[in-house]
Amino acid sequence: MEVAGEVLSSGSSQELHVLAVDDSYVDRKVIEMLLKISSCKVTAVESGARALQFLGLDGEKGSLGFNGLKVNLIMTDYSMPGMTGYELLKKIKRSSAFREIPVVIMSSENILARIDSCLEEGAEEFLVKPVKLSDVKRLMRDCVTRGGTEEQEGRRVNKRKLEDDNHTALLPSSLSSALPFSSTTAPFGYDLVTSEILSSPLHSSKRAKLCDRD
Repeated sequence: MEVAGEVLSSGSSQELHVLAVDDSYVDRKVIEMLLKISSCKVTAVESGARALQFLGLDGEKGSLGFNGLKVNLIMTDYSMPGMTGYELLKKIKRSSAFREIPVVIMSSENILARIDSCLEEGAEEFLVKPVKLSDVKRLMRDCVTRGGTEEQEGRRVNKRKLEDDNHTALLPSSLSSALPFSSTTAPFGYDLVTSEILSSPLHSSKRAKLCDRD
């Protein structure tokens, strides 16, 4: 008997972890199979309420919780009783803890208004069922690329901060005293050596596109 919220693992600690949400047993098993073939860990639940419980967003003390397991991607069906995938998407994107997790909406109905609403709300993609293995592999590749890019951006920010701190340490005391602010209160992006405003840091933008069907 299937246990909702059970983690299905292929064994590698480097695997991506996907939370799959679908009220259809058959569709849920299909997406589990495709994700496992793509070397993913899968937590499969049958409703939006169970997804929120797993994420700890239901407000109940008895929530399943992460148990230290990070979720890299959420894939949810659109049409579900009780809570639609669109409603689940909105709750996730309104959570400070989980809003950065990519959410992919799946639906057997190719309705333009529905697609636009999901993408505007922050969905990463809208996939029309049946979901194919090529769709899943592409999503996994995008998740890896996205994670690597964010890590590299973090390293660049830390490196620039270290360089700014080193530059400040080399300033003559007379010059430091002439500045309108101290090294600890200088506005972000202000070069204390050249006194020129640097270009503002790049902000990552989320990709939201409709997947073309073959």
